[in-house]
Parts: sequence; structure tokens; C-alpha cells
Amino acid sequence: MLRKVNLKEKLGTLDAPWVPKVVAEPNDQYVKVAKFEGEYVWHHHADEDELFLVVEGEIEIQLRDGVVRLGPGELVVVPRGVEHRPVAVRSAQVVLFEPKSVRNTGNVDHAYTIEADELERI
Repeated sequence: MLRKVNLKEKLGTLDAPWVPKVVAEPNDQYVKVAKFEGEYVWHHHADEDELFLVVEGEIEIQLRDGVVRLGPGELVVVPRGVEHRPVAVRSAQVVLFEPKSVRNTGNVDHAYTIEADELERI
């Protein structure tokens, strides 16, 4: 059964920043929506790449050797093993494409950590 997903509607349901919600599951991937606000935690993912697609607002993906700035309609893939920290000065709405195995804070235990099997589906 095919299920249409309205990203704008799903993004509109998000209250808390840094709490991703699953909206689709193609292959062994999750498509997640999240509200970004403020600074996230420095982390990396040893075995997974991570794609960030900005829908609304602006974010930075801070790297140890630079910064990638993204606005609406722009995306970046952070390769596995690359330490990074997402930052949003003002609230931003973001779509994430990640393997189902990815832990949102990667190699770091933090208050923002949500294990893959604890993710809410909306």
C-alpha cells in the first residue's frame, strides 16, 4: 500500500528541537523530520553517512575544519566518520535521510540521544 507523506504537515507537528520523527522507511533507511534550534552535540557516525535537507530556515553543519551553511532546498551528506555539529541560530525544519541503524548522537551519549528503536513514527 502506498502512503503519501506531506512533509509540511509533518514538520508542523514538531514541538521540541532535536527530536527526530520517522515519516517513511525506504529500504533500510529512515526519512526523518526534525526541528533544529540552537547547538547540537559534536559527534560522528562510524558506519553511516547522514543527509541533511533544509526545508525551512537556515542551519550550519560545523566541522572541525570548516562550516557548511544550508538554506531552504539545500542539502549536504556528511560522510561516515566525519565529526560534525548541526547548529541553527533560529528554528529550522530539516529532513534527514539515514540508515535505520544510525543513533542520532552517534558515538556520544547525551541528553539528546534517542536509540533507533525508540524513534517515534508520525
